[in-house]
Amino acid sequence: MSPQHLIFDADDTLWENNIYFEEAFQQFCDYLGHSSLTPTEIRSILDEIEIVNNKIHGYGAVNFGRNLSQCFLHLAERAVEDHDLARVTAIAHQILSREIELMPGVVETLPFLAEKHELTLCTKGDPDEQNRKIDLSGLRPLFAHCAVVKEKDRGTYEKLAEVRGFDKSRTWMIGNSPKSDINPALAAGLRAVFVPHERTWTLERQDLHDPAGRLVVVERFSDLAELFGVAIDATPW
Repeated sequence: MSPQHLIFDADDTLWENNIYFEEAFQQFCDYLGHSSLTPTEIRSILDEIEIVNNKIHGYGAVNFGRNLSQCFLHLAERAVEDHDLARVTAIAHQILSREIELMPGVVETLPFLAEKHELTLCTKGDPDEQNRKIDLSGLRPLFAHCAVVKEKDRGTYEKLAEVRGFDKSRTWMIGNSPKSDINPALAAGLRAVFVPHERTWTLERQDLHDPAGRLVVVERFSDLAELFGVAIDATPW
């Protein structure tokens, strides 16, 4: 295969992320201790808050703390005191101290893809939070360019391809999110590879839309080696 431009999502594609937010949400539900609402019902209410706030404040653990606090104020069945909001915020902020856990196959596969293709990382969220994770992952040297953006939509991918001078026919967006990775990249004229993650955030789930036949679905990250014509050495990176 001739050299391709491979754009990678970060959270839940290169490393675990949403599982930590799910754990924090469960702690939030336990602290809230609502007498009638189930976690699923609380999650639906939080989703509505996040849909609105994410457009204003963006993503990440700090903003998640803001969303949880707003949700607590809305649902608490007792007078809310300052220590309650401090506790709720701390539940979210503890995500910032979690170690980076790379997804299976990333360590073995990504360096060899970098030898034959040009790699770009494109992730959305708070710049400080995302850059911290990129650095802690140890993967930054493998990428020719790392972009942290507020939102990943069609315009984001069109601009990235233009600025980087990518030939869209040889450019692939690789990620786990239909909403942020796959569908907008396909709409922008890129190709895409969907790498499913069973714990993908509910707000990132959509049906896949591939009317032009430019989408490939793989089972695991390591399948990218065969897809992009790379022979993997038996010695891990």
